[in-house]
Amino acid sequence: MPTEVALLESRALRVEQMGRVDALDKVKSLVMLPDGVHVRTEGVARYFEVSTGVVRRLTDRHQDELAQNGSRVLRGSDLRTFHSDMLSLWGGEGAESYPQAATQLRLYTRRTVLNVAMLLRDSDIARCVRTYLLDAEQDLRAGYTSLEHRVTRVESCLAGVGTALQELGPVLGRMSHRLDSLDRRLEVTHQVVGAMSVRLGEVTEDIGRLDGRMDELARNLKDLCRRNRSR
Repeated sequence: MPTEVALLESRALRVEQMGRVDALDKVKSLVMLPDGVHVRTEGVARYFEVSTGVVRRLTDRHQDELAQNGSRVLRGSDLRTFHSDMLSLWGGEGAESYPQAATQLRLYTRRTVLNVAMLLRDSDIARCVRTYLLDAEQDLRAGYTSLEHRVTRVESCLAGVGTALQELGPVLGRMSHRLDSLDRRLEVTHQVVGAMSVRLGEVTEDIGRLDGRMDELARNLKDLCRRNRSR
């Protein structure tokens, strides 16, 4: 895990942390210009509770790095347009208190302010921001370690499942064979039952015909009895 000194000295480590602009508001509220995007040098100085001179000197020493993270200087027409936009956003009361730079204006974004926090040594606020970044990274690494352990346990369980499935394969094969045999026997049984059903139908028809003949025989016997009595 990187230390605070390593973060101060290593640009590569600072680059890794540049997405963590939320760390600024975790330590202290950063007051932005009306556009919600930029901060002036004075605003950066107030946030870190240092003089504007300290911020300017640090900016001059690390101009290239800060420029890559959003720091820029406005002059001429760009400066006039920016002031006009800020005044329109400011609007109403308080617009007259908006400070307008005469010749040039350096602007910082939230990423630039975070970059300053990782460079500024003599500021308690900057140290708090660095501490928050390092603590958050430690928690993240601990979370990754815990997740890795959980994944390892799952992998070991899956290995056991694979072995169990290999052992279960022959059993399932035998069960499948027995089920196929049972299906064939059921099919034969269905055929026998079907044949018996047909035969029973034929027997029913025979019984019906026999019933008819018995009824006819009974009638003939009755007629014969009547004739005998009449004699």
